[in-house]
Amino acid sequence: MEKLQRQRFELKYMISEAKAQQIRFFVQNYLPCDPYGITQPDLSYKVNSLYLDSNDLKTYQDTINGDRNRYKLRIRYYDYKDSPVYFEIKRRYDKVIRKKRARVHRWAVDELLDGHYPTMDHLVHHSVEQKNVLDEFSYLQNLLITKPTIHVSYKREAYEPLDNNTVRVTFDRQVRSKEVYGKCILSEESGSFDVFGDNVILELKFTDRFPIWMQEMTQYFHLRKESAAKYVDSIEGLRFKRIEMV
Repeated sequence: MEKLQRQRFELKYMISEAKAQQIRFFVQNYLPCDPYGITQPDLSYKVNSLYLDSNDLKTYQDTINGDRNRYKLRIRYYDYKDSPVYFEIKRRYDKVIRKKRARVHRWAVDELLDGHYPTMDHLVHHSVEQKNVLDEFSYLQNLLITKPTIHVSYKREAYEPLDNNTVRVTFDRQVRSKEVYGKCILSEESGSFDVFGDNVILELKFTDRFPIWMQEMTQYFHLRKESAAKYVDSIEGLRFKRIEMV
C-alpha cells in the first residue's frame, strides 16, 4: 500500500530526548510503529536526503524569504545499497504541503542528474503517474540548473495507522549534514555537522483536520510550533561554521 501523504499539514517541534521518550509512550496509545522501524532495536532507521539547488541557492532563498508557494528538489534513499531511490518534489502552498515522488533505479541517478531525458526504464515500476513526476522533476531541475548541494542524514522513528495514511508522527534524531561538490555520489556516510545538536525534531503530519488527540498532546506536553528545516538550517549552520574557522 502506498503510504505517501501527497497532501498534508505539517507541524514541527524541537524537543529534548527526555520529552521525546514521554511523547513516544503517548503516541503508542494511538498509532503503531511503522513497518521499517518496528524491526529495529531502537525503532529507528536511517534516512538520507540529497538536496538539489541552483548556484544562487534559489530554493533556499525562497524559504528564508517566506515565499508562500515554493518547492524543494531532493533525492531520498535509505541504507540498503541496492535499493531504489526516490526523486521527490516537495511543494508548499501557503500552509499545505504537497509531495510527489518517483521510484527510480539507483543506477539511473547519475544519468538523470546529468540531464538525460527521463524514460520508463529509469523507473522501478512502469507507471504513467510516476513518469509524469519524473518529467516534472527533470523540468524543474533544468529550469533552475540545479546540482547536488547538501546531503542530510538522520535516524527516523515513525508511527502511522496500519490501513491508511491520514496521520503520521515522526521523531528525527542525529540530523547531520555536509556540503556536496562535483559529481553526485549517493553517500551513506553521515556528515560531520550536527544540525540540531541533541534535540529531537518531532513532526505531526495529517491530511485533514488536526486530530483531537494530537491537540491534547501538544497541550499536555506544552509543545510550541517552530521552524526546523533540515536543508535551510544545514546551509546556515555550515556557513556559520566556515566563518568561525576563518
